[in-house]
Amino acid sequence: MDAVEVLVKKSQNNDLGAFEQLVNLYQNRVYSLSYQLAGNHADAQDLAQEVFVKAFLAIKGFRNESDFGTWLHRITVNLWLNMKRRQNVVPMVSLDEPLQTPEGEVQREVAAAGGNPEQFVEDLEFRDLVRTALNELSSEHKAVVVLRDIEGYSYEEMASILNCSLGTVKSRLNRARQLLRQKVTCIVGETDGRAAKEAAKEKEAEKERKVAKGPDGVGKEAVARKL
Repeated sequence: MDAVEVLVKKSQNNDLGAFEQLVNLYQNRVYSLSYQLAGNHADAQDLAQEVFVKAFLAIKGFRNESDFGTWLHRITVNLWLNMKRRQNVVPMVSLDEPLQTPEGEVQREVAAAGGNPEQFVEDLEFRDLVRTALNELSSEHKAVVVLRDIEGYSYEEMASILNCSLGTVKSRLNRARQLLRQKVTCIVGETDGRAAKEAAKEKEAEKERKVAKGPDGVGKEAVARKL
């Protein structure tokens, strides 16, 4: 029996000290998933706290048949999905807040490939673009993408967490990825369209500035004063 199993057994016997140790061991993992799902620090903290309250109340039913961390993640996803169904909205949020750890705040950074500053900026912009698109997915589609592509769970583990069949997990993930690609393409198109309009506007303004100048490059009013 490993240390986690011992702590679980003690917690099942209402040992609050043992459960507090479990919280210390798993709080970062739970918060990380909560943040990816909720998208902001305040909601992620609330969700993570609710997860551990739910876990303490339900821990007597935990049979050590799966990893304790996976069980906590199952609770996290289910609580979040229930919350989203109640709200029936998917907020547009930034995912750039720092990760809270026992040592303090840790910034989430993307390493620049080969130390290239331009590549770093491109990676940063692409990350934000994908995360914006991710937040536009339905809660069910977002959950499978987060579990598979961010948390790295296997299909079997995802099926256990989401309490659905393996086939459902695979088909839902495929559909979620298709929708994500479509939304990314749409956002890129809208961004390019805005950039093109701004460029055309600037070009037109430059034309007007040239027209307003005389042949020697000074303003018409200055030309008139010379005459």
